[in-house]
Amino acid sequence: MSRQYNEEISTFMDAMQDVKPLPKQDKVVSLKAKPTLAQSLKREALQRDLNLAQNYLSTEHVEPLDPYDHLIYKKPGVQEGVFKNLRLGKYKIDSVLNLQQYKFEQARQTLFETIIQSQQKGIRTLLIKHGIGLNSQPFPAFLKSYVYKWLQQMPQVLAFHTAQKYHGGSASVYVLLKKSETDKATNRELHRKK
Repeated sequence: MSRQYNEEISTFMDAMQDVKPLPKQDKVVSLKAKPTLAQSLKREALQRDLNLAQNYLSTEHVEPLDPYDHLIYKKPGVQEGVFKNLRLGKYKIDSVLNLQQYKFEQARQTLFETIIQSQQKGIRTLLIKHGIGLNSQPFPAFLKSYVYKWLQQMPQVLAFHTAQKYHGGSASVYVLLKKSETDKATNRELHRKK
């Protein structure tokens, strides 16, 4: 090694004599500033607009139902025993959505978002209260007729049936949702052959 290099090392070591190492911390320091209230509200508004744009539920003409009609629907592949238990209200209701008193577009958007979010969260059974709509305009059972149509349009919905009287009868519907991807993976792992 050269003499100049040794002198530089020696000078450096002398200069560093008073330096003490920083204490170790297990905390991760984020340099990102937390969003302000205005930024959070703007982000939420943009997300709502995005959800509204992605909502594919029909607003076109619907075949009017009688206010006391039963809503019944089952996708192919749903077992009869599962559908019977849904019809009889034997499944635990994981969430309730009350659409009564909602305006048309608000009900459409709320139903769309709730079904998608519920399925992602692993919720399997919903109770949707749509009301009977005896005096609804422009025709009786207006919202009920659209709920019937909308639920059939959603791929997350496996089946639905008018609720039992103690859950609202003709004014409500039980909805069975597909398992979330996380629940499917857990189920596959649980029943995997070893």
